[in-house]
Amino acid sequence: MNIKNKKILLTGGAGFIGSTLAEKLAGKNELLIYDNFSRDSLKHKKLIGGSTKIVKDDVLNFNSLKKACEEFKPQIVIHLAAVAGIDTVILNPVKTLEVNINGTINLLKALGKYSNRLERFIDFSTSEVLGAYAYKSSEKSTTNFAPVGEARWTYSISKVTGEHLVHSYFKQYGYPCVTVRPFNIYGPGQVGEGAIQIFIKNAVKGKNIEVHGDGDQIRSWCYIDDMIKGIELCITNKKAVGEVFNIGNPKGTITISSLAEKIVSLTKTKSRIVYVPKNYVDVELRIPSIEKAQSILGFKPNVNLDEGIIRTYNWYKKIKF
Repeated sequence: MNIKNKKILLTGGAGFIGSTLAEKLAGKNELLIYDNFSRDSLKHKKLIGGSTKIVKDDVLNFNSLKKACEEFKPQIVIHLAAVAGIDTVILNPVKTLEVNINGTINLLKALGKYSNRLERFIDFSTSEVLGAYAYKSSEKSTTNFAPVGEARWTYSISKVTGEHLVHSYFKQYGYPCVTVRPFNIYGPGQVGEGAIQIFIKNAVKGKNIEVHGDGDQIRSWCYIDDMIKGIELCITNKKAVGEVFNIGNPKGTITISSLAEKIVSLTKTKSRIVYVPKNYVDVELRIPSIEKAQSILGFKPNVNLDEGIIRTYNWYKKIKF
């Protein structure tokens, strides 16, 4: 990455995207990773060179977060800490709202004393803010407020709230904020949930690959390296400040059923595809428009779905999980 000699704070830096970012940034920068380690992808990373400090704590702990910010004095903040993943969210709707909303408020307030030295504040939102049916949705598409009482939507509502918080701090206090909306990111080191990761892990072990429902849900899959490039552009391009960007790969669009078939074919696994009942509300269609990221940032995803699946499969074959 072309980011050098910066003090960079990553909340949620032990997660999939955060740990991948940390590995890319570590050699040429000073990092502070703030995470409660509810998920740990960092154990698979090599943070070579530079200086990396880890604070194991929760973004809900304001005093700890404030102390970390005051002592470290970051120039770049990448806010990834969140409760995510459909199964986790459905089981923990209250915690999802608390962490994703209050955690974001805590971080913004904790940075207040040093906000004038901030060069960039990258806030991670989600494609789910666009609702259950999002076809080539742009950043100006209406965010969707789904029915109250369905636990799944606490995640999207919390992230919409986060977007408003971050951009209010940009408008009122001058924080150099950028919001990114990732669209189905996958790749080596993924932890938690995500269809490609789950399918590939089962393919490695020769276990059944379970498709929930009839498998006609449509997703656009973006490889982690392309996501990282998108973040780099958001940090280094001054035109990004105050904007929201979809980061994804429309060319990686496929149904879940076809995705399972593709993984079986590419990996030559002995796994069988089986269909099981779907007992949760799902996003049926999610395809991004990335025209804004292309025109302002010069973002262009380079890793096609076949190549990304093979890379991911080869990585999981090598590690113990």
